[in-house]
Order: sequence, then structure tokens, then C-alpha cells
Amino acid sequence: MRHPIDIVAMFAALWLLASMVLDALTPKELTAVMIGIAIGPAIVVTAVFYYLRCPRTDFAVLFAALWLISDIAIGFISPMPLPHFLIVLGFMPALLVGIVLHWQRVQRRHQRLVVSSVKRG
Repeated sequence: MRHPIDIVAMFAALWLLASMVLDALTPKELTAVMIGIAIGPAIVVTAVFYYLRCPRTDFAVLFAALWLISDIAIGFISPMPLPHFLIVLGFMPALLVGIVLHWQRVQRRHQRLVVSSVKRG
């Protein structure tokens, strides 16, 4: 069972870790505190949906969207332009989730075609 205290501790640790890693990757004018404030709302929303046991696919889409929004927020608050690899890093979860969802759709379609051809005989 997911205890709320465990979820708070887990997501607080992830929030701190993400802030520190992004602080190391971004220009020195962008501090860990600024990054923490920018990604904080996304971490809270993600934690709430994790607590509510959101379905895995929906959770992945939600996470990808919130990660992209956080990346955009960091870009807005940054006094210096962000490196290009950070912009690409913001799109990666959304791209990966889109690829997986498309692959699952193709697989389901292929399975339906195989089953219908077997039934026809």
C-alpha cells in the first residue's frame, strides 16, 4: 500500500535530485533554488496522480507533459539562453511516450488483423 508519507519523501527526494542535476547542467546564473521553484508544481501534481493510482499510460503522458512544461518554465526564468541539449532533453520524455503509444497501437492493429484472418479461415 502506498502511504502518503512515503510518497512525499520519495517525490521530495526526486525534486531535490532533479534540481541539483539541472543546476549542474544549466548556466551558473540559474541556481538550484530557481530550478526547484520552476519544477515544484510539476512534482506536486505528479505525486498527487501517483497517490491516486493513475493508470500507467495516463501517468506517463502526464509526466511527459509536465516535464516539458517545467523545461519551458526553466527557459523563461533563465537569465541566459539554455544550452540546446537541455531543450532537447525537455522533449525526450514526450517523444519516448509518443513512440511507445504509437508502437502499442500498431501492435494492437496487427493482432486484430491476424485474429480476423484466422477466423476467416
